[in-house]
Amino acid sequence: MNILDKIIAHKAAEVAENKSLVPVKLLEKSIFFDSEVVSMKKYITRADKTGIIAEFKRKSPSKGVINGSASVEATTIGYMQAGASALSILTDTAFFGGKNEDLSTARKYNFCPLLRKDFIIDEYQIVEAKSIGADCILLIAAALTPEKLASLASFAKSLGLEVLMEVHDGEELDRSLNSHLDLVGVNNRSLKTFEVSLNTSYSLVDRIPQEFVKISESGISAPETLVELKQAGFDGFLIGENFMKSSRPEQAALNFMNAYRRLIRTPQVS
Repeated sequence: MNILDKIIAHKAAEVAENKSLVPVKLLEKSIFFDSEVVSMKKYITRADKTGIIAEFKRKSPSKGVINGSASVEATTIGYMQAGASALSILTDTAFFGGKNEDLSTARKYNFCPLLRKDFIIDEYQIVEAKSIGADCILLIAAALTPEKLASLASFAKSLGLEVLMEVHDGEELDRSLNSHLDLVGVNNRSLKTFEVSLNTSYSLVDRIPQEFVKISESGISAPETLVELKQAGFDGFLIGENFMKSSRPEQAALNFMNAYRRLIRTPQVS
């Protein structure tokens, strides 16, 4: 069993328990449930933003605790003020140290789009995402059959949510593309080995149809890399660990985004 298999098995049990504790009818009574969704597609491609999806993540299976003391409120407000196009909030508890309340807290203080970063395998989690204030959900191609992924994406759209599909290789991309998606992300970190290679992004960018917003995820640690990824055809970039490993993630994000803005304002000399 690789780590993804372990996470999905744990998630199935967790969802079953949550369904028995908090029925859908109760989720639908949340103050966030009928709120209008903020489009991540539009924010990522706005000229006045960086295209960066800044992530709040306390720990990961590969790195252990990254930052156990960061404040959701201070970090996410700082991310948005620094110029992030969107925020990604980890809500998985067992493996990433997140919780649903983290996303709801971020929602109270920020008007930019919020991605619920979790391992979604059931429609219940999509209703839950809407109830905690998410604008977009993540669907991981490696964790779902193409039919299940398309079904979950269609259900998300019926609630007004946008959908980011994450792939790790060309096979996942080709078999999982469907008309219900809004954004396609290429994760440079293998969920099976945790090895990181930006070549994954470069090899897949031209295979993603133009109607989808293209996101490069993981392993991005230098502003210069963003310039290269942008030139290759990516619209957005998901960055978490690089900011969260700092004692003040919001300051690390500001420094990074300022450096990126300086680079894109400076003519590139070939």
